[in-house]
Amino acid sequence: MTQPALIDSHCHLDFPDFAAELDEIVARAVGAGVAAMITISTRVRTFDAVLAIAGRYDNVFCTVGSHPHYADEEDGIDAAAFIELARHPKVVGIGECGLDFHYDNASRAAQERGFRTQIEAARRTGLPLVIHSRDADAATELVLREEAARGPFRAVLHCFTGGPGLARAGIELGHYVSFSGILTFNRSHELRAIAAGLPDDRILVETDAPYLAPVPRRGRRNEPAFVRYTAIRLAEARGVSEAEIAAMTAMNTLALFTRMPTPAELGLANI
Repeated sequence: MTQPALIDSHCHLDFPDFAAELDEIVARAVGAGVAAMITISTRVRTFDAVLAIAGRYDNVFCTVGSHPHYADEEDGIDAAAFIELARHPKVVGIGECGLDFHYDNASRAAQERGFRTQIEAARRTGLPLVIHSRDADAATELVLREEAARGPFRAVLHCFTGGPGLARAGIELGHYVSFSGILTFNRSHELRAIAAGLPDDRILVETDAPYLAPVPRRGRRNEPAFVRYTAIRLAEARGVSEAEIAAMTAMNTLALFTRMPTPAELGLANI
């Protein structure tokens, strides 16, 4: 029986963990039924490597962005720079950007400046924003609400681990919520409850590879092929079949990342 096709909406194929076997990683994903992958930019200064990978594979797309961990290092990059880099047709989104108050690897002021700058780039390009938020629910919601008042933009709260309030705010503002392998962890009861209650048309799945390998691969290097385990757990939480969750999340990914090919072009017969 053919596996229902999925999209890994967030991975990091440019990271050194994959350098020695990138062709095999992509091939394994395809073999596991992953029709497309979005490899996510974390630094403007390494964007060329991200774009090169997207250009190498027909089924890999990318974003351009600056992660909050590097906000001090990349402070001062303006929206025009992101907009210019985003002109390439393989670039389907802006980010990841946002706020990380767990590690505080960069000053909070620089994180917020970078976050707001990339929101502006998303607003002006029409491309969706990929948001990283860790231990920063209230601050993230405040920025999103303030920026929404300045003009519309589309976004996804990636690798969601926040509370129900941030999830509700994201949905209220018209954004999406994406779940990673954390959803499969034994102690993620609250997260699964949040995932179970979100609208059908607002949920995505991802790996965040090479991080956060899902059960039963936990403790190993993650890779896009493993997104299926997260999809299975999401389907269980929502009381639907794996095929239904695959179709739902793939359709939502393409509805958000509108520069990606059509379902037919990606071979997504399950939508």
